[in-house]
Amino acid sequence: MDGTGRLAIGKLAKHTGTNAETIRYYERMGLWAAPPRSAGGYRLYGTAHLKRLSFIRRARMLGFSIGEVRTLLRLADERKRPCAEVRVVAKTHLTDVQNKIADLRRMEQVLEETVARCAAGGSSHCALIDALYQDGSSDRDVTASRVEPQRRKRHGTAQGFVSRSGFVR
Repeated sequence: MDGTGRLAIGKLAKHTGTNAETIRYYERMGLWAAPPRSAGGYRLYGTAHLKRLSFIRRARMLGFSIGEVRTLLRLADERKRPCAEVRVVAKTHLTDVQNKIADLRRMEQVLEETVARCAAGGSSHCALIDALYQDGSSDRDVTASRVEPQRRKRHGTAQGFVSRSGFVR
């Protein structure tokens, strides 16, 4: 910290293990107010910024989106700290995480089944390559299928696999 108890962005980044560009990004996203600047134009961060950055980093490590972090910060800034509202945000996020885990388990199962079919590895026929070439119109064991647009947007999944049982994989 300088003589006024302020950190330049490089020192804040080093102190918190956060990239300086990420710190600037959080400022652009409105997660905190712009810090005062030195006479030379450098951002100078104080204790409040350090605490807020720690909050943001922990929330992001838990997978909260920037919008969810913004909501949590707004709620944290309120004197009454409405726990019921925080719970709603956290519960919604928990449900998203649980859905992602379920999706990953289904992907794992499909990959395990496909790898098992390739276990011998002696032939030129490869079940995984065949599955990846599927266009979704055949009735084979594994075919490509679109994931509904909202889920695709939320989870970043462009396409999934569907087994004969109809599960998105």
